[in-house]
Amino acid sequence: MLGEGAPPAGPSDATPDLAVGVGPHPRPWPDGAQYDPQLLAHGDQRNVRDCYRYWSVDAIVADLDTRRHEFVVAIENWQHDANIGTVVRTANAFGAREVLIIGRKRWNRRGAMVTDRYQHLRHLRSIADLTDWAAGAGRPIVAIDNTPGARPIETAELPRNALFLFGQEGPGLTAEAQASAAMTLSIAQFGSTRSINAGVAAGIAMHCWIRQHAVLDSG
Repeated sequence: MLGEGAPPAGPSDATPDLAVGVGPHPRPWPDGAQYDPQLLAHGDQRNVRDCYRYWSVDAIVADLDTRRHEFVVAIENWQHDANIGTVVRTANAFGAREVLIIGRKRWNRRGAMVTDRYQHLRHLRSIADLTDWAAGAGRPIVAIDNTPGARPIETAELPRNALFLFGQEGPGLTAEAQASAAMTLSIAQFGSTRSINAGVAAGIAMHCWIRQHAVLDSG
């Protein structure tokens, strides 16, 4: 906070723009099939972790596949909800094994910030298809919705192989989706709004799973 009488911030006080990515890799180039010659030559401006700099997309996906977590995420897509992109991006950040999109196949990818290239996605036409898929995969459906009778996620023991199911912003999960769930969990809220968007809810639910089941790096 500026003190009383302090002059307004000028150009010299502004936070400088942060450099994104890295430039061309100096010679000699590192050896390994994971490296993309184009990225090594021209630089890597992608939003990827430092350990994946200059790697090809296929190599990154292959490495992620060796250590993805056991939960999957599903979201209903009946209204082209813009939050789906955020759900995909968050699923990538928390290492979800897969993201299932139920309903319309097309969805707004802008919020995914290109992370859909690294995340396994599956399209299912209906909740009935989801129920069949979950049964075949041996995955309990865990609905996240603030509906009467829902248990608080903050105190719930989450299945290691959970399939988290989210609805649309506003209407929430459809009645058919609610009926398909082995359990329905709510997220504690303390303000005036009756709901939070699916992108935020997904992030909270996945982080709850991480706190219970993930092996955290020491570094």
